[in-house]
Amino acid sequence: MSHPCVVTLDSRSAPRTLFSGDRLVDVDLPTGTRVIYPKPPLAALKDVDAAIRYAVNHPENSEPLYAKLRPGMKVTIAVDDISLPLPPMRRPDVRERVLTVVLDLLADYSVDDVEIIIATSLHRRMKPFEVRHMVGDKIFDAYWPKKLYNHDGEDPDGMKYLGTTEAGEEVELNRRAVESDLVIYVNLNLVPMDGGHKSVSVGLCGYRSVTAHHNPRTMRDCHSYMDPSSSALATSVERMGKLTNEKLNVFTIETTVNNRMFDRPLEFLAKNEDDLSGSERLALRALKLTLDKVPQAARQAVFQRVPSPFGVTGVFAGETEAVHKKTLERCYQQYLVPVQGQADILVTGIPYISPYNVNSFLNPLLVQVMANGYLFNLYKGAPMVKKGGTMIILHPCTDHFDSEHHAPYIEFVHRLLPETRDAMELHQRFEKKFASNPAYIEMYRYGHAYHPAHAFFMWYWGEAGRQHLGRMIVVGADNEYIPKLLGWETARTMDEALRMAKTTAPPEPEILALHAPPIMMVEMTVGRGK
Repeated sequence: MSHPCVVTLDSRSAPRTLFSGDRLVDVDLPTGTRVIYPKPPLAALKDVDAAIRYAVNHPENSEPLYAKLRPGMKVTIAVDDISLPLPPMRRPDVRERVLTVVLDLLADYSVDDVEIIIATSLHRRMKPFEVRHMVGDKIFDAYWPKKLYNHDGEDPDGMKYLGTTEAGEEVELNRRAVESDLVIYVNLNLVPMDGGHKSVSVGLCGYRSVTAHHNPRTMRDCHSYMDPSSSALATSVERMGKLTNEKLNVFTIETTVNNRMFDRPLEFLAKNEDDLSGSERLALRALKLTLDKVPQAARQAVFQRVPSPFGVTGVFAGETEAVHKKTLERCYQQYLVPVQGQADILVTGIPYISPYNVNSFLNPLLVQVMANGYLFNLYKGAPMVKKGGTMIILHPCTDHFDSEHHAPYIEFVHRLLPETRDAMELHQRFEKKFASNPAYIEMYRYGHAYHPAHAFFMWYWGEAGRQHLGRMIVVGADNEYIPKLLGWETARTMDEALRMAKTTAPPEPEILALHAPPIMMVEMTVGRGK
């Protein structure tokens, strides 16, 4: 029996509307194509604040938070950065709600030495207006910037070595956190690869530690980034996290949200096109026409400047691994769509946003990581597409970069990729020199640029898709240079792309299409049932 989120197209099916960056494109897919839609949003908790208080007072495999507190102790609260959720959450962000409960509790127990660190790792520093949106006016005004600030993974005096795992991974973390009596991590878990030991051991680390797992060899050993049990990345992070928790007193608070990405005026974007009402069809047509006519900055604003009405679906607190087990269960409950039978051809649009371009443009390197990294890996079990199969994406691949956020990316794409696309060669020949570039380090530490090594990590994250797929075809590129640089073929239309793909596919290829966003995951079983 098919799942209601798996729609097999017939001759009467309407065209599918897929994202191509910040535009929407109607695509006629062949009869028999299976289109995967996200599950409906899970019901949100009725009283989020009560759920937070209950979680910290009735934690998983841990004594309650209040039992860990004493007057005069040194407490560091670390909190996830702007890379999730996507887009940013409508206020109050759940991190504000957790922080409010925790800070009130600390005050009740006369804990005054409290600092809040945004766990950016090697991501860009958040700007004041972004931090205010995340933590709320009251906390921002009381703590920013002296006691609420961005982590700096390149501060020579701000990092402290903890030790080395049995596999040789060096753990070096934020000094303030290491020297605290208690570290409280406040997580917003968007997808299954987030949270758990990744929060502290990655969020508060620097280049010395992150290279242990953000490298081509580890990424090639990941069966699925979204299934921690089969991810070499998650295994490495877990080893480092266990060492961290042996040395530090860590209390983990994780929250989950549903997939209600679009508010009411745009809710129809998550629906099956065959189920749209007359008014929704008109609204969709008007939106597409508007996006086609307005400048790029205005298209971006249509989506990025409207916070999403995510609903909080779970709050779990206590010991890191026990907490994360509950979190993963809730994530999979929201995202997993069972599908039987891998595809020969996988079709997907590339949306306008990723974890690394909030409030900026989705540049070509990030298009690559979205296609070969995130969207390819949205599965549990077997990959959605067969080994050697074809992935067709829709995106203009515009040669444009945000010079403030992504300055290191520009040199990586235009100087290094023309020399080689081989991840191991990039890692061995260029990464360390690039990562220590003083100008780029200055931009990371005092501006709002990603760390120079981050450009390399974005390429490595595409390794899973590159190693598995036989071909990548992009529809709608506005230039041929960028796709060629990325190792992709180009097609003007979806019909042309499908004709190209069928030249290396079986006579009657299985075609699977993802209707994302909102986020979904495929729980893939190999072999079609009768």
